[in-house]
Amino acid sequence: MLFFLILIIIVCVLLTLVVLIQNPKGGGIAANFTSPNQIMGANRSTDVVEKATWILAITLIILSLASNFARPSAADVATSGTEQESRIDPNNLNATPTNTQQIPAGPEKAPDSTK
Repeated sequence: MLFFLILIIIVCVLLTLVVLIQNPKGGGIAANFTSPNQIMGANRSTDVVEKATWILAITLIILSLASNFARPSAADVATSGTEQESRIDPNNLNATPTNTQQIPAGPEKAPDSTK
């Protein structure tokens, strides 16, 4: 569970940085590139930032869903709580149980005498 939490925080920080790089008017990081002969020119840089945004957003959704399945269920938590209560202390074996209850006996049936 902690592993998913750390990954989610890292993805959130990266997603925030990638979104802040983008220009709301569509220029973004592409405005810094003036030469079209570069490997990642003005047209390609906006594609990379947009793809990075989508990849990080989808990764965040997948990690959130995976962390939901990785957490212990309520039944597991309840079971572990009763297991701790039912453990026997080896130093105190002669002690009587404190939570015993007397179950009242119900009315007994008389034997059927019609046979």
